[in-house]
Amino acid sequence: MVRKANAADLPGIGAIYEAIFDREERGTVYTNWLRGTYPTEDSARQALEAGTLYVGEEEDGTLWGVVNLNGVQLPEYGKIPWSIPAEEDAVGVIHTLCIHPGQSGKGYAKRMVAFCEETAQAQGKTVIRLDTWEGNLPANHLYPSLGYRFAGATKFFFQEYIEETLNCYEKKL
Repeated sequence: MVRKANAADLPGIGAIYEAIFDREERGTVYTNWLRGTYPTEDSARQALEAGTLYVGEEEDGTLWGVVNLNGVQLPEYGKIPWSIPAEEDAVGVIHTLCIHPGQSGKGYAKRMVAFCEETAQAQGKTVIRLDTWEGNLPANHLYPSLGYRFAGATKFFFQEYIEETLNCYEKKL
């Protein structure tokens, strides 16, 4: 199931982030993140406090994924030629969708995206937007397979520490 996160989930969320960094140190790189800088348990805490953090959880309580779903469009989104018009408050944005590497291949990312779409729609959003690093091959394959349209790519100065090219996607709800 996917549910709203709570404070007790923060260590498990941090463990998901750390597992991703561990995998990348072994050579499978899908992010351009920096350990200890982003994402962190503290960045998860900020999303939790904003009420926009969600987790995927097994029946036994084990966390398999995490996502921040809000309406925050980064300044660089203004450079993207979005084709689906929407007022600012009608846009849901998927940020930092992560699946624990030990749980990949089970359809959890699709479940998390479907949850984000349903939640955003229930919040009155009419469009979902997101960005992902150009080198994140699984994500760049997943989103189009779920009906997301590639809207463009641009350089981002993400979290004010790394310049990277991010691919942006959109979907009408």
